[in-house]
Amino acid sequence: MKRDPLHRERLQKVLATAGIAARRHAETLIREGRVKVNGKIAQLGQRADPLHDRITVDDRPVPCPQAAQRAYLLHKPRGFVCTRSAAEGRTVFQLFPGAGPTLMTAGRLDKNSEGALLLSDNGEWIHRWTHPSCAHEKVYRVTVSGSLRGETFRKLNAPMTLDGYRTHPARVRFVRSGNRPGRMILEFVLREGRNRQIRKMCEQVDLTVRRLIRTSIGPLTLAGLKPGQWRALTADELKQL
Repeated sequence: MKRDPLHRERLQKVLATAGIAARRHAETLIREGRVKVNGKIAQLGQRADPLHDRITVDDRPVPCPQAAQRAYLLHKPRGFVCTRSAAEGRTVFQLFPGAGPTLMTAGRLDKNSEGALLLSDNGEWIHRWTHPSCAHEKVYRVTVSGSLRGETFRKLNAPMTLDGYRTHPARVRFVRSGNRPGRMILEFVLREGRNRQIRKMCEQVDLTVRRLIRTSIGPLTLAGLKPGQWRALTADELKQL
């Protein structure tokens, strides 16, 4: 059997990449006969070239990958949530005027955390980027208060059990004393991002987090971005991620 060229992909993946629907919903659209390729009703399992074939859903053209693969780096301010629910407070999506419903965050920062946050309207890209196998280092600058005992850094740099999950070892180091008495600034480097992981790690060694800023994600840093500002990722940055 002749193999499909590399540029031909399953239709459900094409639709997910274009932000039309998640893969399971895309399969439903195909089964219902709402998807066409070059004017013919598509079949489940069919492949197509999104750059050269005309793909439609309900007779509306599916945007080509170049139009759908947009990703942004945001300097998330403190006090903003990563959901669309206004009931939880101001959302990061309010910082993107005119953003459509397909814009999503790739991972999250809690309401009281700040710093580097990725967003995209490409569901397939977000799925790949947030997969455990895609373990980019994330660096955090954390202001804490409490007592740094001799065992503190040994515990922070070792695997810890949080909510029944055994974490991978982090890299934690002392940076400098804080601007207020009793406060210190630490640097955390993680290759995973469990829910409120750093705050829970600090709780286990009797440290209180006063401020938490994610300063970088992989090769991406906050350079040139003030809180609330964002920029589009370049093609080279997307390849690196």
